[in-house]
Amino acid sequence: MTQRKPDPTPIQACLAPLAALARKRPEIEALVFWGDADGWDDAPSEALESEEITFYAEGLLEDGFHLVWTVVALAGTPGLPDHVRLQFWQDAGPPPPALPQGWVALDAGRRTAEQP
Repeated sequence: MTQRKPDPTPIQACLAPLAALARKRPEIEALVFWGDADGWDDAPSEALESEEITFYAEGLLEDGFHLVWTVVALAGTPGLPDHVRLQFWQDAGPPPPALPQGWVALDAGRRTAEQP
């Protein structure tokens, strides 16, 4: 008898598209951005390899951080994912800013600490 795989947790479900992208495009990287009550950093704090993306994000979500993730492409090549933006913040900080000019979103997700 085959055992049924357990249903994903809500956090795992939110991050499932990123896990699928990392399997499909192992060269994809994620840029991590942080926000707080004073606003958002313009530059990423770090870059993650594809196999690190969901592990990193899942840990921070479990610790009560909010996340907006975006799969990003250059406007000139909108069908080709360039990287993933992971935008984290805590408490009542301002929401993440829009994508910089020249970039388009191919997919996105959001998870807040208040969600079950």
